[in-house]
Amino acid sequence: MTAFSRTDLHQHVQIETGGGPIAGDLVLPEQPLGVVLFAHGSGSSRLSPRNRAVAESLNARRIGTLLIDLLTSNEERADLATAEFRFDIELLRIRLLLATDWLQRHEATRELPIAYFGASTGAAAALEAAAQRPEIAAVVCRGGRPDLARNSLKFVQAPTLLIVGDLDYPVIPMNRTALEQLERAPEKRLALVTDATHLFEEPGALEEVARLSGEWFEHCFATAQRSPRTPK
Repeated sequence: MTAFSRTDLHQHVQIETGGGPIAGDLVLPEQPLGVVLFAHGSGSSRLSPRNRAVAESLNARRIGTLLIDLLTSNEERADLATAEFRFDIELLRIRLLLATDWLQRHEATRELPIAYFGASTGAAAALEAAAQRPEIAAVVCRGGRPDLARNSLKFVQAPTLLIVGDLDYPVIPMNRTALEQLERAPEKRLALVTDATHLFEEPGALEEVARLSGEWFEHCFATAQRSPRTPK
């Protein structure tokens, strides 16, 4: 369990979308290096135990996190019944950009570099959003579907780490192809986690995801602080 000091910020937030608010949980350790905005996968939410475990690991490295529901409460209820929004990458991208704008306005985060962590279909939304925002410091995708963002991959300028379980056979070639298409990313890497399947439920697998992600974000935030990008 991560120990937080009295100066750490824990805040439940609401971000307006025009169709209703989306809820988020913001955690900022003392003197944060940057903040990571999470884009969860289809059928999941900000309460995903896997994403929250990764977020806690990042917080221990002095990295802030914003776990956000990309659907409104009404949309979530509809999605449970019909699954109509789970592969609506365009909607998820728009919501992720709204959350990015919120971070860039919020007093506690507006001076911090921002990165994305996307899981499953949320990875496609993260890559599509990053393609529109050259100021994004880094992208990490866990078990992602970057193939769903194929038209945007060549425009991504953020250093990008793709993490896949080496037993997640259908997803590995999708990520290898996506890696080749990240033409403008200054750094890019595909990391295969040994003996892991799609959800990284095997012993030690999620901890390896958290370690790889933390090291990537630390490196990229340090680079962003030295040479900050100018937002659009």
